[in-house]
Amino acid sequence: MKSQSSNGSSSNPPLRVCGFMSGSGTNLIRIIEHQYELQDKLGKPVYEVVLIFSDNKNSRAEEISSEHDIPYVCRDINEFYRSRGHENKKDLSLRPEFDRETVETIQEYRADVIALAGYMSIVTEPLLNAYPGRIFNVHPADLSIKTEDGKRKFTGLHAVRDAILAGNRELRASTHVVRQEVDYGEVILISKPISVEIPSELTLEELKRPEYAKHLSQLAEMHQDRLKNAGDWVIYPKTLELFARDRIRLDGRGNVFLDGRRFENGIRWEVFEREFDA
Repeated sequence: MKSQSSNGSSSNPPLRVCGFMSGSGTNLIRIIEHQYELQDKLGKPVYEVVLIFSDNKNSRAEEISSEHDIPYVCRDINEFYRSRGHENKKDLSLRPEFDRETVETIQEYRADVIALAGYMSIVTEPLLNAYPGRIFNVHPADLSIKTEDGKRKFTGLHAVRDAILAGNRELRASTHVVRQEVDYGEVILISKPISVEIPSELTLEELKRPEYAKHLSQLAEMHQDRLKNAGDWVIYPKTLELFARDRIRLDGRGNVFLDGRRFENGIRWEVFEREFDA
């Protein structure tokens, strides 16, 4: 465990981060930029992205690696599945083998944590066991919102669309620890909200109809882009910074502690800014 000075800065080497990505890598770019900002501000890095890993040979990972002089490794998951006689990656029974080989591939870089930054493959036990409680993700929904039976309401790939169709007037993003059940790890930071904006010529009831599917898809994509700017790119780098400074602790029972104060359903950005930001 890192030692900590009175201002929350670590006296040990920076937290070593491995960024996992599958596409454009915009979240990872912002994480890297925040690393530089902290280094300029404090005179030394708080965390350091030491490796970029991609499961997609057509992602921008190599480009980002070259631009920021960070090592890059690619294990194309579709090629992995094709080599085993599968047309796609839907068969999750093969995923532990892929993840086991990934753990072996990245171990030489001695990462302390993994940041999933637009990584589109489900993570399975070999990775989860190799980095217990040390894999993080950002999700385009307020994961503190639950259904009547206590389940998280807006999980999965279509969280923004589902929140819009549910009549939510605002959207938030959440950072969370990655656990075996997708989108069910401990919630850490919850972003400020963005308002849901539906064109005046459309109604919510119309958006629920099949013939308006294209409109709904475009609306969800537009809101998700806005949420990236106001949510993901703010709370994800900050989450890694807080862990690197040992300000965030987990108790293994679903609770998150920020500077010793317990939170069961994440820390809303408004609370963080008002009571903890320094």
